[in-house]
Amino acid sequence: MKIGLVGLKKSGKTTTFNALTRMDIAIDQYSSAKDEPNVAVVHVADPRITRLSDMYKPKKTTHATLECIDFGGFRSESGSEKKEVFSASELGLIKTADALALVVRNFHDQYIDSLLGEPDPLSEIDGIVSELILADLILVETRLERIEHQISRGQKNAALELEKTALEKVREFLDKGDLSVTPSLSPDEEKVLRGFRFLTLKPMLVILNSDEDTFGRNAELLGRIWKDYRGIEFAGRFEMDLSRLDAHEAAEFMEDMGISASARDRLTLAAYELLGYISFFTVGADEVRAWTVRRGDTALDAAAAIHSDLARGFIRAECFTYDDLMAHGSEKALKDKGLIRLEGRTYPVKDGDILSVRFSV
Repeated sequence: MKIGLVGLKKSGKTTTFNALTRMDIAIDQYSSAKDEPNVAVVHVADPRITRLSDMYKPKKTTHATLECIDFGGFRSESGSEKKEVFSASELGLIKTADALALVVRNFHDQYIDSLLGEPDPLSEIDGIVSELILADLILVETRLERIEHQISRGQKNAALELEKTALEKVREFLDKGDLSVTPSLSPDEEKVLRGFRFLTLKPMLVILNSDEDTFGRNAELLGRIWKDYRGIEFAGRFEMDLSRLDAHEAAEFMEDMGISASARDRLTLAAYELLGYISFFTVGADEVRAWTVRRGDTALDAAAAIHSDLARGFIRAECFTYDDLMAHGSEKALKDKGLIRLEGRTYPVKDGDILSVRFSV
């Protein structure tokens, strides 16, 4: 799972990135924008995998992971001339993200305020969305121009017509500027557009980056954000400092701030909900591992997530639940009570399922 952090300059993206990843990227207020994005992979905290490891005592424990990508701040553009918002390398990387987190400033800083004015999160959201729309619009219009050129040279065919129709629907959607109403695309149209990986069609959430003094007091502002986007509030600098403390010290400070979970844990939860992800587990003496699939995915999809050979030779999935295992204490107890099932390839995997795939290749 990849989350791309995007926002305006000095919005606190890299501070948020440091809080999520426990890295120490420079955030000096006078520093200039970086040329390359910061990238880090972090473990998804899940107490269930810890308890499973305590039970099975495996040689290896593997958590699900979250990849965070911190992009440089948007440049302000003026006038009607279309300009590239991202470099080619940045655009290629951001397109690989499963979701985008829009980081907006809701904190005061004497230098930043003097440079950019008072924080205005709602305007920042509008500005970021406008830049994303612009990037996609350039891509759509460039491709449509090429299609028209091909058609004018007598290269018209059904595939080209399908792509043209789909792109025109996306252009109409982008022209309206409202990302809450996605274009109505047929399955074939969605398939033909898949390779474009449009930024505005990715799931989005907003990270309201507040200061320590105002954190937890922005219910009205968050309510306005939630009208169009999923929102989550961080106290960026506090969360970054928190990530550098040991667990006991961090818990004390979190309690004082009224924070129930770390920034990383809250972003992971929000991303899972946004993308419709769930976790299932494989267990044994060699490895206990968490796997990520989409809600509604089948046992065959889960097998494919583990290894393509398991999906190709799938026979059955032996299945029981984490909750049942914790309640009864062992796999033997589950067998005695008939709580271990054999499921077919169409079985919809549920969060907390523990699977063992039977296969033959």
